Amino acid sequence: MRRINLRLSILLCCSIFSIQAQAQTGAPPGSNMQAGGGQAPPVSAGTTISPPPTGDQSFQGSVPQGTASATPIALSFADAINRGLKANLGLLTSEQSSRELRAGRLRALSALLPNINGQLSMTEQELNLQALGFLVSFPPSFGITVPHIVGPYSYQAALANATIPLFNFSSIGSLRASRENEKASVLSIKNARDLVVQAVGNAYLQIIADNARITATQAEIQADNAVYVNAQRRHEAGVAIGIDVLRSQVELKQRQQALVAVTNQFEKDKLALGRMIGLPPGQDFVVSDPSLSVPIEAMPLKDALATAYDHRPDYQAAKARVFAAQFSLQAAKAERYPTLTASGFYGAEGLRLLTNSHGVFQATGSIQFNIFDGGRIKADVLNNDAELRNRRNELENLRGQIDYEVRSALLDLKSAGDQVDVARSNMDLANQSLKQSQDRFAAGVTNTVEVVQAQQAVADANENLISAQFQYNVAKVSLARALGIAEEGIRNYFTHTP
Repeated sequence: MRRINLRLSILLCCSIFSIQAQAQTGAPPGSNMQAGGGQAPPVSAGTTISPPPTGDQSFQGSVPQGTASATPIALSFADAINRGLKANLGLLTSEQSSRELRAGRLRALSALLPNINGQLSMTEQELNLQALGFLVSFPPSFGITVPHIVGPYSYQAALANATIPLFNFSSIGSLRASRENEKASVLSIKNARDLVVQAVGNAYLQIIADNARITATQAEIQADNAVYVNAQRRHEAGVAIGIDVLRSQVELKQRQQALVAVTNQFEKDKLALGRMIGLPPGQDFVVSDPSLSVPIEAMPLKDALATAYDHRPDYQAAKARVFAAQFSLQAAKAERYPTLTASGFYGAEGLRLLTNSHGVFQATGSIQFNIFDGGRIKADVLNNDAELRNRRNELENLRGQIDYEVRSALLDLKSAGDQVDVARSNMDLANQSLKQSQDRFAAGVTNTVEVVQAQQAVADANENLISAQFQYNVAKVSLARALGIAEEGIRNYFTHTP
């Protein structure tokens, strides 16, 4: 009897020490155990799988819209994406950058258009001819006296001035470059929309996975509690030893600790999604499941790459920037060419415009050409040539990046789909094993060691299935982004999204 009590005391101390050590490391209790006593898979209950980064932290923020309500709002997958497309900071910043480039195009266009302005003036004047160098005088015998002071006198004028560029190849090249830059900015907005869809989609799917973990953990707690109550009753009846009660109680506490962890992560991920889509601070919401198990047909690699190169807005924007750099280089070289300009004015001048005036005009044509600029034009050419090389290198790098992203998305999609199938099969087997272990324990054939191991196997199978489903849906979002059809792809890949 003393040996049994000693063993019970040692086992209790070891169990308590194990719970405390796992609580300090932040890992859910029992997450490192399998039914066979070995190491469990790296994914455990309460572990968050971070969505793939979008590459820009501005897409994690937003401009909050509206005011928070006291009651939680229903937030569907489509609603979350639509809110993100209206309030996400990265998209708003991209739109304002596009407006700046549009202003640059208008400025470049103005250099090729006539510049006309009007002028109304009234002048009161008195002149000192000697101060102006007019020192002519006549002998007194001539009887002519030249005054040194003229005036005061006044006159009025109404003039229209015009400057008309006739030929400036450098300005023409600058206009072409600005048009391509504006085209690239419009495509960048489309690319920003795809990034918002990807970021919001991943965040929304993360919340659904968190909610599935909470539901699974709660079910595991109920099963563990039933085993604990059964072990306690059998111990009171004298047909089970105390270690069975203790072992089932430890397993129950581990699941309760895991529930606290996954619930906390669930609330934090909801806050992150709210920040991303512009929900008012403090606004609570509930999400709906957008048919996570909907499969998609496999796409041949050749077709996927062709679709990506045709639809990826960032790739099309990169090509537009290459064209812009080419036109900028042409504009820099054209600074050596002569330019033609016409200027002049037309109007009326007189003592009074309405009653005593006469038409006046002036027309001037000029040609300007470079003689010596101290190397400024050469510096501009070298600078724009370097810019063109950089844009071409970026385009080729992006082409390779798109190839990598498409291939990776297809591989992830196939792998995650296979993992979902295996995880479902394993879930069925784990539940059958648990049912048989519980029946054996109730019949007194075995103790709680077998039941606890079976419970842990079910928990691991649950987590593996949730993680596989999450990765499968993230792969669908990544594929839509890689193909450049994120908005359309989300609607096609998730049936509940209109």
